[in-house]
Amino acid sequence: MRLVQKFSNSSLAKTSTLVSLVSILAVVGPFVVVSAGFWDAISHLQKRPELFWSMPHIVVYTGVSITTCAAIIGTILLLKKSTKNSLKKGIILVITGSLIQIVAGYADSISHDVFGIDGLISWSHQPLEFGLVLSALGGFLILKNLEKTKLKVFLPFSIISFLFFTTWLVFNLVLIFGNTIQCLPVYKIFASGCSIL
Repeated sequence: MRLVQKFSNSSLAKTSTLVSLVSILAVVGPFVVVSAGFWDAISHLQKRPELFWSMPHIVVYTGVSITTCAAIIGTILLLKKSTKNSLKKGIILVITGSLIQIVAGYADSISHDVFGIDGLISWSHQPLEFGLVLSALGGFLILKNLEKTKLKVFLPFSIISFLFFTTWLVFNLVLIFGNTIQCLPVYKIFASGCSIL
């Protein structure tokens, strides 16, 4: 009897550890992606050669890999049916966001092969950003369910990250539809994207 109780307590501890890991990775991964995205934009300003396997892109896809790890662990939790309904939504969003980022990353590689240099506005960057938003939202929802644990210190960071990524995506979508605005000198950092559109 004690052995069964000990095993179930151990299994419960493993589940909570994995859920915690998913939430942290789902918040950190998108943050790494966006930070490297800014680095990439700065390298555009400095007219550095644009290759897919540049250092900023490697860091971007390191962030995507971090989010993918969160999605893999989340998938394991879902398959084991060891999460409550409230956590499932967050985990599903992390998985969906991760898949979108992976597909968009492959599309970005093709885009670089076909078009060469690109800018912030491209047919592969905006889906990647949408995947970031979904992953960050999933991380927030998971952390919200864990707010009675020590992980509550990450909650404000996850809220700010989600709001920032959403604002960034909306800004880029406005640039897509505001063709004249995106090519003004004020938006010089994004100007290389004008040629693709």
